[in-house]
Amino acid sequence: MERREESVRRPTPEELLAKVMQAERQERRGRLKIFLGFAAGVGKTFEMLCEANRRKQRGQDVVIGYIETHKRQGTEEQLGDLEIVPRKQIDYRGTNLEEMDMEAILQRAPHTVLVDEFAHTNAPGSAQEKRWQDVEALLDAGINVLTTLNVQHLESLNDTVQEITGVRVRETVPDRVVREADEVKMVDITPRALIHRLERGDIYSHDKVQQALGNWFREGNLNALREIALREIAQEVEDDVSAYRKEKHVTEPWNTRDRIMVCISPDRSSMRLIRRGWRIAQRLHAVIIAVYVESRPLTEPDKEILKNDFALADRLDIPVVTLTGDVAQQLIQYARENRITQIVLGHSDRTRWQEFLHGSIINRLTDSLRTIDILLVAADEDSR
Repeated sequence: MERREESVRRPTPEELLAKVMQAERQERRGRLKIFLGFAAGVGKTFEMLCEANRRKQRGQDVVIGYIETHKRQGTEEQLGDLEIVPRKQIDYRGTNLEEMDMEAILQRAPHTVLVDEFAHTNAPGSAQEKRWQDVEALLDAGINVLTTLNVQHLESLNDTVQEITGVRVRETVPDRVVREADEVKMVDITPRALIHRLERGDIYSHDKVQQALGNWFREGNLNALREIALREIAQEVEDDVSAYRKEKHVTEPWNTRDRIMVCISPDRSSMRLIRRGWRIAQRLHAVIIAVYVESRPLTEPDKEILKNDFALADRLDIPVVTLTGDVAQQLIQYARENRITQIVLGHSDRTRWQEFLHGSIINRLTDSLRTIDILLVAADEDSR
């Protein structure tokens, strides 16, 4: 019998060289830290300057590439004796504009540079259109960057921010750039405390306070923007945890946040399970999801049951995932891969003979998921 060997394409020398060069670029690339806020005046630039001073005290070579103090006393005091790279003067239609001098910074080649206002649009005639593009060039040159950003400048949030505030933010940053940052630090303050800062004249001059209070600095706006910023930080943390677990091959769930999985069955109504799971999730401020495993062709009554279950889940804003295959195996795999901490399911309708032939789903779950809480919910009278 003739043996057939599969041909495996080997990378060319050019492709191997490109991979090596890419790895070297990543190794040489500087680190990006973003100080994230939800409005002007929360203290992003102040916090960035504080960190710059701490780094300088530790012996790092730190310079200021571009900073905007807005003449705020506390911020200006933090400038201290940090070296400032002079700004570049650009003549545009008879007007003198100041921008960050990229050539001077690259020639100076410091360990770390401060670049305020990450979403800023550069003056016409600059090498790059946006300041975040300047930052990427600095990172590629192996220079670490500290920068500041308000959450409303994220590209994906542009429509949401307009709906909340009535203002279309013109300067945006691609979400990718923020996701790829090495560190994102939330600079937080309560909206009420921020409004007090504004009223004292600590953010804008007194003649602009009332206008600001009637527009961007309405307390409802600030509360919504703060919530959005906190959610962005929470997503960053979750992504970091997921990446670490994947890198270290961690399969056991970590109870950093409860994740509840409700198991839906077409055999009988799962509405009771869905409501119970939803109440538990509300009480624990947990993530909840409903999972249905399709293991056999459905009858018309089955389809009607699932239709009602899915409709209830939709009304409660519970996402539904449909899987295919062996019920227990699919539930176990999904629970492990999605870090489920609690499972809600109903008592089995299988007879002892069926369980002997096919195995008990509940027993298989409890045997395989020993670190996950499993709640068995009794069926209501109609289901029984």
